[in-house]
Amino acid sequence: MQVSLNWLQTHIDLGGYSTPQISDILTFAGIEVEGIEEKGLSTDKVVVAQIQSFEQHPNADKLSVCQVDDGSGSLRQIVCGAKNFKAGDKVPLALPGASLPGGFEIKEGKLRGIDSNGMMCSGKELGIGVDTGGLWILDSALPTGKPLNQIVESDTLFDLEITPNRSDLLSHLGLARELAALTGLPLKGPRDHAKASSTTKIETSNLKLEAQDGCPFYTARVIKGVKVGPSPAWLKARLESIGLRPINNIVDITNYVMMEMGQSLHAFDLDKLSGGIVVRRAVEGEKILALDGIEHGLLTEDLVIADSKRALAIAGVMGGEETGVIEGTTNILLESAYFSPSGVRRTSRRLNLHSDSSYRFERGIDSQQVQGGSDLAVKLILEIAGGSAENELSIAGEAPILVGTVDLDEVRTHRLLGIPTLSANDAHGILQKLGLIKQSATPEKSLWTIPSYRLDLQRSVDLVEEVARVIGLDRVPSKFTATFASGDATDRQYDHAMQLRQALANRGFNEAQTLRLISTPQIDDALGNPLGAAGAAALKNPLSEDHTTLRPSLIPGLIASAALNIRQGASRLRLFEVGRIFLKLPNGMVREEERLAILLSGPVSPSSWHGRVTTAADVFDLRGVVESLPGVTALETKVLKDNDTFLLHSEFKIGNRVLGWIAQLHPARARRIDARQPVYVVELLLSALRQGSTGPAKFTDLPRFPGMTRDVAFELPADVADAKVSAFFTSVKEPLLMKSELFDIFADPSGAKLPADRKSTAWTLTYRASERTLETAEVEAAHARILSALQKALPVTVR
Repeated sequence: MQVSLNWLQTHIDLGGYSTPQISDILTFAGIEVEGIEEKGLSTDKVVVAQIQSFEQHPNADKLSVCQVDDGSGSLRQIVCGAKNFKAGDKVPLALPGASLPGGFEIKEGKLRGIDSNGMMCSGKELGIGVDTGGLWILDSALPTGKPLNQIVESDTLFDLEITPNRSDLLSHLGLARELAALTGLPLKGPRDHAKASSTTKIETSNLKLEAQDGCPFYTARVIKGVKVGPSPAWLKARLESIGLRPINNIVDITNYVMMEMGQSLHAFDLDKLSGGIVVRRAVEGEKILALDGIEHGLLTEDLVIADSKRALAIAGVMGGEETGVIEGTTNILLESAYFSPSGVRRTSRRLNLHSDSSYRFERGIDSQQVQGGSDLAVKLILEIAGGSAENELSIAGEAPILVGTVDLDEVRTHRLLGIPTLSANDAHGILQKLGLIKQSATPEKSLWTIPSYRLDLQRSVDLVEEVARVIGLDRVPSKFTATFASGDATDRQYDHAMQLRQALANRGFNEAQTLRLISTPQIDDALGNPLGAAGAAALKNPLSEDHTTLRPSLIPGLIASAALNIRQGASRLRLFEVGRIFLKLPNGMVREEERLAILLSGPVSPSSWHGRVTTAADVFDLRGVVESLPGVTALETKVLKDNDTFLLHSEFKIGNRVLGWIAQLHPARARRIDARQPVYVVELLLSALRQGSTGPAKFTDLPRFPGMTRDVAFELPADVADAKVSAFFTSVKEPLLMKSELFDIFADPSGAKLPADRKSTAWTLTYRASERTLETAEVEAAHARILSALQKALPVTVR
């Protein structure tokens, strides 16, 4: 919401406060200031000028060459592209040397070969008006040559974010009330318009309420003989200062009342109505052409203002174009009503039709100011547009009472605020500044009547919050009242996930965050989903073709992220994601799992200044990353069937526990994402990783005594995984064996040097004792025992 400081000054004198001070006062009171704009001209080189004559530019159809009187005694030639002027009009003229908003400096020059010595301006170009599609036509009574900054006052605009519960601040009067309470300054006029001056009559024949749940209170007043035309300068300036475009004097008055006191109004052309006004629900299939120029289809739950033939307006949202006030209108019916916020909100959102009126009705207006808003508008209409108004205001229904009295618990107030110097009188004074009326008081409790515009004050604690907000939260002392709570399973899960993230970030990986919704073709990119499309949970109402299915794996998102990075020129990809996946079970239910996915592609190390070409990463590099993660020990690999998306497809296991899956993206799939080097992926179950995590790392002293190594080579079937051999060495009960390491693998697919179904591997075994230096004999004995056990456990032949 935009608020004009000049407009505020009509309600409260803020001359003693600077713009930053006002901004701080509002911010610390919970009213967010999103922006501040200074409006007005600082230069005196923009003057009032009169167009004496003009003719078509000889070299441009859309330009005119104008002779303009700038008050200097001689005419000035200006080339202009606007078309909304005539000879004799007075317009703003920026002389050479003038600096306009945005840093635009006016200079003498040529336009299509014709001299132009300045620029005639629109209000938008000067920063003091809205875009009207042409020049700003000034009042003909203004003296020619007078600097515009002496005529148009400067202003400061505050762009405020008003929370939904503070609908009372959606007007200049409401904000002035708030500033009066915060600063202690008096208001220049009444706090509200609840006291109406007009008398009322209950109308049953020409005004009917058929949907009182959506509109409890409706008023109408007929004004005849009005003259619709442009608004006076002061009214235009008020509306333009907050970004509203003036339309005509009647519409501008309704907009002014809305921004002045928060009551939304609507004016109908009385001569276009058939019969009386009926507030009813729309009928099935009913449509209305709204003021936005669009015909909207209505539902039976939508509330409309209608006559005997058709719907005239969407209640609380927008009026109809057919009965709007235009230049030829002479008789009007002025509507002022209270509409149910939930109904307005529902209709506005369904139709995607939002207006300043709906914004206020959705949040709730002051029901006691409905009649006062009508009175203020009628007063302005009679002053500006003339005519005569009916003596009485026609009403239907009754204004609902939305607030009442609230008890303030004095003891709890002091306990919550904890300010020793805050007395009960101080707290009561703050509430009185905010417009609350004290009915009674005891040391334990006081009773307060809430003003009708403060719909948010419903409970005792709401009053405590108001006291704290006005005195400033900086006066509320800090206290440490929290108690230590031991971590639970959720905390441990979170900590473990963060350990994994940190471990991967330390190894040069970047965390990705992808959407939980994927497209149907992306299901083929999933790891750990043996059922394929049958294991994916599809949405009943997809948002788009790209978001049809809950992801059964994190890999599709990482592949899409890799494709995006490759298109941006990245060649070395190191991505990971920790997130939730969704698997559809055979019984139709959906199981959720937390998983970790990693994607690796490109050179092993980053490019360097000395130009050394690094080799591309392979599946063993990715396996090494997995083996370095917390909770991973002694990986076993089970080869799975390759498919059109993945090669080298294998399952990771630790004992009987499935840890996850690893694979290479099929070259054909890699080409589709423009990858120039192989792409490897792995997806791990976080629950399995947590089971293997034993808490903080444990450290042992460096060995004090030297170790001894022995190499061993042996043949074994080619389909026996090396992980099984590694697992044997890890599990063997030999106290002197410290480490086993594979250093060579030989296979001959041709079968010439070794049968094609066999392979030869070579391992280095390290022996060490922690308390002494080993002797050769005892190492040989331990080595022999291990080889004997190896040949019994696995189908190997030691060479």
